[in-house]
Amino acid sequence: MQKPSYLPLALLLIVSVLGVIFPAVPKGIVTEGINSGDTAWMLVSAALVLLMTPGLAYFYGGMVNNKNVISTMLQSFIAMGVISILWVVVGFSLAFGESIGGFIGNPTTFFMFNGVLDGKPWPLAATVPLVVFAFFQLKFAMITPALVTGSMAERVNFKSYVLFMILFSLIVYTPLAHMTWHPDGFLFKLGVLDFAGGTVVHMSAGWAALAGALYLKRRKSHMEASYFPPANIPFVLLGTGLLWFGWFGFNAGSAVGATPLAASAFATTNTAAAAAGLGWVLFDAAKGKKVSGLGFAIGAVVGLVAITPAAGFVTIPTSIFIGTVASLVSNTVAHLRTKSRLDDTLDVFPCHGVGGMVGMLMTGIFASKGVNSAVVDEGLAFGDTKLFFIHLMALVIVSVFAFGASYLLLVITNAILPLRVSEEDEKVGLDVSQHDEFLVDA
Repeated sequence: MQKPSYLPLALLLIVSVLGVIFPAVPKGIVTEGINSGDTAWMLVSAALVLLMTPGLAYFYGGMVNNKNVISTMLQSFIAMGVISILWVVVGFSLAFGESIGGFIGNPTTFFMFNGVLDGKPWPLAATVPLVVFAFFQLKFAMITPALVTGSMAERVNFKSYVLFMILFSLIVYTPLAHMTWHPDGFLFKLGVLDFAGGTVVHMSAGWAALAGALYLKRRKSHMEASYFPPANIPFVLLGTGLLWFGWFGFNAGSAVGATPLAASAFATTNTAAAAAGLGWVLFDAAKGKKVSGLGFAIGAVVGLVAITPAAGFVTIPTSIFIGTVASLVSNTVAHLRTKSRLDDTLDVFPCHGVGGMVGMLMTGIFASKGVNSAVVDEGLAFGDTKLFFIHLMALVIVSVFAFGASYLLLVITNAILPLRVSEEDEKVGLDVSQHDEFLVDA
């Protein structure tokens, strides 16, 4: 038994009561201009993106030691619960509410989802109900803090992680989403192109992961250079399959309609993942290593990460180049990380942070008006330098903000609840020490 904790339950009860006080009863459902085909596709896309978080749980869970599998997977699943409620209360408002200076949304705009059921469609998704767009975006907000957990795996206190996840979502994720995807957002007005979340999701998660790895410092097993094999590589392959499948909603769904652009993004997503998976294992083979299931899985995910910002702006053949280059760069950074003292448990920064940055730069190089008429300034490959340098500047801004804010939030979280588990708890494993659960064969 552990000491009773009443505050989290009290907070949930308060939010539940707010749901009664502010029921957000619609005054009239908007039907004009709504397209049933687009709406159906966006509902399916939202469901596909939701599947990515359980996919991530299997992907991460299979890579850790067998005494930390349940804890690692639960960190993804708990995000589905916590962020879903937070999004309804205030998250959607902060990300997509009335702009305050181009950096954050007004928290009262859609507080408790007021005006969402009967609101006008989002200007950049004019053919689907606002509530569909809101819940599609929720799935992005859900998986982002879950991505961070891979860097802190096997040593983070579960309660502290939940607190950090809430703070990260409110103070890092929602401002980046607002700045990048809101028509009045700072980065949006600057001309930054991020089709489905290279900056908002992957760079923010990658830099937060680096901050987490640095702040929590090394696991005892890492300091002792002990090797613990992955608990279940078939779990990793299953997770990769679920992520790859769900990513079609992630990228093709970001076309916000059942359109030729969605088909193009669908195709670039698959092609980049295939190229990156092959690139990773062939690069390993060129270095004298054997082709591995783990390597292909990680490479494929890196390709999915890198194509995310570019998916609706580049051609299908170009996505082969993007996937291949991203896999080689991330593979190299991951290898260098193993030679350092940095304990990013599951290489979140080399894969998501670096992969996201590669994708952002590639968008600045290969974005084409021929693929997407929303491209005002074409990429460097077409002789225009403006977009590339805008992306280079945005990369620096996002990196500094995401890393700096995340590190500060880790300090604040640790002051409230210790982030690092005890040495004894780490030795026993987080499944037992944090949750009183364990694998039967552990």
